[in-house]
Amino acid sequence: MPHYDVVVLGAGAAGMMAAIEAGKRGRQVLVVDHAKYAGEKIRISGGGRCNFTNINATADKGRDRFLSQNPRFALSALSRYTPDMFIALVEAHGIAYHEKTLGQLFCDGPATQINTMLLDEMRRAGVTLVLETGVEAVGRDESGDGFELRLTTSSITCDSLVVATGGKSIPKMGATGLGYQLATQFGLRLTETRPGLVPLTFETGALERLKDLSGIATDAIVSHGRTAFEEALLFTHRGLSGPAILQISSYWREGDPIAVDLLPHQDAGEAIRAVRKANPKLQLQTVLGGLLPKKLAQLLADELALPGMIGDFSDKKLAAVEAMLKAWTLKPVGSEGYRTAEVTLGGVDTRDLDAKTLAARNVPGLFFVGEVVDVTGWLGGYNFQWAWASGWAAGQAA
Repeated sequence: MPHYDVVVLGAGAAGMMAAIEAGKRGRQVLVVDHAKYAGEKIRISGGGRCNFTNINATADKGRDRFLSQNPRFALSALSRYTPDMFIALVEAHGIAYHEKTLGQLFCDGPATQINTMLLDEMRRAGVTLVLETGVEAVGRDESGDGFELRLTTSSITCDSLVVATGGKSIPKMGATGLGYQLATQFGLRLTETRPGLVPLTFETGALERLKDLSGIATDAIVSHGRTAFEEALLFTHRGLSGPAILQISSYWREGDPIAVDLLPHQDAGEAIRAVRKANPKLQLQTVLGGLLPKKLAQLLADELALPGMIGDFSDKKLAAVEAMLKAWTLKPVGSEGYRTAEVTLGGVDTRDLDAKTLAARNVPGLFFVGEVVDVTGWLGGYNFQWAWASGWAAGQAA
């Protein structure tokens, strides 16, 4: 039966990074994945350009940008493998990139460049990659210190096992619950899992009311409680999407409302009073049309139902308009689910993992890295940086 020092389950971002680092240490490493190609989620990320990191995804600047039952858990790995370190790797491979916005770094060319880079690094480190191979069973080997794996093609043993199987997001890319099953099998706890960075949906009545807005995008500040994100908001035929919505979706829970500021950094009351003074005979819809996309202005005017000329509006009516513009309250009923979610919130409970190595505290030789762990970053390269950092950390110890 073939034996390896390290077997990595999952040829995604975290798995390939863990394999590279273990291989650099002289470990004999095998990476197993059921997919036809390695790094499929890397390939489709960032609109095909791969938002491979964020310059703010550090233990210092990013400490409040990772969701977990223990938000501090991620800081150890993030402090030891930084965005600068991954950027240096990208530059060493001659991959051109640019900063798009908010510290987000994208490839100038196709995302497949990142996959090629990682595959090249694995080859240099002597890593063996086996694709289109499923995992049927995992258990302790006869010694009780290592692991025996029954694959769809053969059976193998190893000293260390790194689980980098990802979460439940985007099942069409092959996402499975294998990582959670293995955690449970070996006695690790799981936190609640749910879709993250995902579009939100409305009930039928609200969709009918908002149907004419489908395809319209506008800058906004979207908030849930004390958490707020200022980015683009997009109306869809199912509800709401765009970066601001994807961000807030990780904090939103079913039944909760969200508030939308449609005029970020503008004093809505002052703007409306200025129009009232300059053009008192205008109707409300026309006034709003000068501030917002026309169809959105029409919808808000209809919802406010304040007829007459703006010059005749009382201060009370103006306050109602201002409140609508600065805190338009919407109540999604759900999300589009794992089908379109970019990440999975929750996962392997960090209480059962060592923050420095990502090793299971009570199962020697077992590691969990990347999305399968209860660590989820903001949109914009944070989750890739967690993948690189957690994979790197496990690769130093596996």
